[in-house]
Amino acid sequence: MKILRAEIFHTPRNPFDSETNLVALPDGGLAIENGRIAACGDYSDVRKAHPDAAVRDLRGGFLLPGFIDTHIHFPQVRIVGGLGHSLLDWLEMLTLPEEARLADVAYASTIAHEFVANLAAHGTTTALVFGAHFTGAVAALFEAARRAGLRIISGLVLADRLLRPELHQSPDAAFEDSEALINRFQSYAVTPRFALSTSEPMLEVCRALLKKYPKLHFTTHINENVREVQQVAQLFPWALDYLSVYERFELAGRRSVFAHNVQVTDSELYRLKAHNSSIAHCPASNAALGSGIFPMRRHLEARVRFALGTDIGGGTGFGMMKESLQSYLLQRVAPQPVTLSPGQMLCLATRAGAEALAMEDDIGDFSAGKAADYVYVRPPGQSVLEGVIKNCEEPSRRLAAILTLAGQESIRETAVFGEPVYEA
Repeated sequence: MKILRAEIFHTPRNPFDSETNLVALPDGGLAIENGRIAACGDYSDVRKAHPDAAVRDLRGGFLLPGFIDTHIHFPQVRIVGGLGHSLLDWLEMLTLPEEARLADVAYASTIAHEFVANLAAHGTTTALVFGAHFTGAVAALFEAARRAGLRIISGLVLADRLLRPELHQSPDAAFEDSEALINRFQSYAVTPRFALSTSEPMLEVCRALLKKYPKLHFTTHINENVREVQQVAQLFPWALDYLSVYERFELAGRRSVFAHNVQVTDSELYRLKAHNSSIAHCPASNAALGSGIFPMRRHLEARVRFALGTDIGGGTGFGMMKESLQSYLLQRVAPQPVTLSPGQMLCLATRAGAEALAMEDDIGDFSAGKAADYVYVRPPGQSVLEGVIKNCEEPSRRLAAILTLAGQESIRETAVFGEPVYEA
């Protein structure tokens, strides 16, 4: 057993109900045994309960739960920063040509290595990842994550229309290739690209996979962009709205995560809640592509679960703290504003992601028995963040400073099951 001593922040309960659910321990102790949390509390109490444990003194820095990214695209690492486009133009001009390059397994393996290394370096320990359109590339991603020690959920991206021809599959091939990957790798997600690129037979393949393998996750896009929503209505004239396309094929459930949901109707919110599905909220991407501001207050009022996603490469980087800050900033100027507290911002990058992935019993905070996934944040000497923290007496104010100012340079260590997967 070992004890990590540092200032600790985590949200073992939902702080959208009460800010008191932020746990702040100025002199905290995190006891880890066999890769899991044995105890978390004031250092003196944890040390007294475990007097024989080795102590690692990390004071001067902060321990946060490992970040959980609920929407990110592995093939898009090298197109980040493609500004000045809306969604569909950006896909045609930048994204799809790059994704087609992953047919080359050697290139895909290089991208996979870059991808998982950057996740770890930015403090992300778990991610729901949009895979590639090619089985070799998806396998390369799973293998890279295994070697790096990261926890990912991913799958073959399915599409059979309105993309580049080399990104299309037949429904029969999609089922066969998906099943081969499911049998080879754990933590699999059925992943149709979006309704625009998937015919009804391909959506039927998604339903068949989920019926045959009910423990799989499901992820796709929904209601991201006005033009996209209009085109979905044209392609599926029988559909009441975007969500009803997925509902027709029984794709909305507890293990379903729909990315964006910016242009959502009240009816869809009501039904998402009824399905117990989750939303991946991607504020940086929504702003960069001009898709709109996420209607957070409407989601809160409808009690629809949501968490953060970086959405690389439409997003602007791997940093979940930056994503949390971007969410705060956009919600301040939203038509129906929400002022996020530091605890809520942290929750969106940690526990909320665990809940979205139906993994809240195993990750997301420092409750006893959960996996010992953590990020050690320590500002560089003579940095603005170091100076601000020295001037903050209130713990929540220090957390706000971290989420506002800390970037990759402040992440000194990332660990999964108590073992470092990144060390600065």
